[in-house]
Amino acid sequence: MNSDDDLPLFSQLTGAPQGATAPVTHKRREAGDARNINANNVIAVSELNRRARQILEGNLELLWVSGELSNVMRAASGHYYFSLKDDQAQVRCVMFRQRASTISFTPENGMQVEVRALPSLYEARGEFQLGVETMRRAGLGALFEAYERLKARLAAAGLFDEARRKPLPFFPKTIGIVTSLQAAALRDVMTTLARRAPMISVILYPTLVQGSTAATDIARAVDLVRTREEVDVLIICRGGGSIEDLWSFNEETVARAIIRLQKDTMIPVVSGVGHETDFTICDFIADQRAPTPTAAAELVSPDTEQLRAQVANVTLQWRRNMLRKLAALQQHLDHATRGLLSPTERLARTRERLHHAAAQIDHAMRSQLDRCNHQWRLNRQRFFNARPDIEQRSAQLYQRRDQLKSGLHRLLHERKNSLDQARRNLNLLSPGHVLKRGYSIVEFEGSVLRDAGAVAAGDVLAIRLAKGRVKAQVTETNSD
Repeated sequence: MNSDDDLPLFSQLTGAPQGATAPVTHKRREAGDARNINANNVIAVSELNRRARQILEGNLELLWVSGELSNVMRAASGHYYFSLKDDQAQVRCVMFRQRASTISFTPENGMQVEVRALPSLYEARGEFQLGVETMRRAGLGALFEAYERLKARLAAAGLFDEARRKPLPFFPKTIGIVTSLQAAALRDVMTTLARRAPMISVILYPTLVQGSTAATDIARAVDLVRTREEVDVLIICRGGGSIEDLWSFNEETVARAIIRLQKDTMIPVVSGVGHETDFTICDFIADQRAPTPTAAAELVSPDTEQLRAQVANVTLQWRRNMLRKLAALQQHLDHATRGLLSPTERLARTRERLHHAAAQIDHAMRSQLDRCNHQWRLNRQRFFNARPDIEQRSAQLYQRRDQLKSGLHRLLHERKNSLDQARRNLNLLSPGHVLKRGYSIVEFEGSVLRDAGAVAAGDVLAIRLAKGRVKAQVTETNSD
């Protein structure tokens, strides 16, 4: 199709200057040869609307438009259809479901709003309309500017630096909450704390969270936390809402109160304001930001179930280690006790040595007697062979026999005295004799007690005396 056939009625929309261009072209078309208007120059309505839409979208960019909502309708698909009007004109608008899900309020008739939209043409009806990208209540532009100015000023002062943020306590004893008594966020936080750590105390600092005096009230509550210093961590929270609903948390009064708390105390601050997509000055000033009030409660509280599992695991490991060490010590004790002798075994071994010594003495005496008898017989034979002086030899023999007997009796007496002395010494060392001297044997759980540190107050001891046994209960121990 020739470019001369491009709908001259819309030439002004493409940027043509007012004046001669469009009228001259139109007049030329009216005065031209009728033969130029033939079947090849005719276009369909759909083509006309398509070209008009392309011209509109190609020459008008996204822009902000303010006005009053009317004829608001939400289709089953989730799309919004409405009109935006002022005192002199109105325009049809459409806001598709994905775009509509990003706004924090419900559009209603009569509401003053500002929309960011792309001018277009609905080809099926040939209607001029705005395709709305986003919507905000009228006047929010000023709020955003104030928000950005305060944010930039506080950031330039270094109040958003990570180095100044305090770590959260692992196991706080007391948690403070600054919020409204009627806030759903308070119920969410309390429910989460009761589930995760019911032993932690909670102190509530009630305050307004919305309205003209809310910022002053929030700052007063934060200053009260700073003055009392009775909590280990502070949660500042409220539920989601529009930027106007959350504006109290964008006020410099609140920011300065949090800064004073951080400077004068060691109490860290957690901000749980709004939903995950909401950001306030309070979020940037706080030591840590939580996406929701529930998440704030989870940040400041330990999970007791998880801690119980960790303690159980550590206890199990400790018990296993102690059992292994105890087994090793018991094995070492068994090896050590093999070299120890009980009093009974010691007496048995001493008795065995005495019996062995007595047997040796008896053997020595018998050997000596045998030698003497042999010598006597030998001498007697020699006597008879030599025929010495019988009387003299007899006297000598009897004398030697007497000496031998005397020596033997003396030796036996000495050995007997030694044996008696050994027996007396053995009796002196026996446990029974020691008990008769006033000593006692203290037993605990079937074993002889040697160390006072092995028993504790309340333990029952068995005491063996020279005559009988008694039981006693420990009242005090001293291992020195």
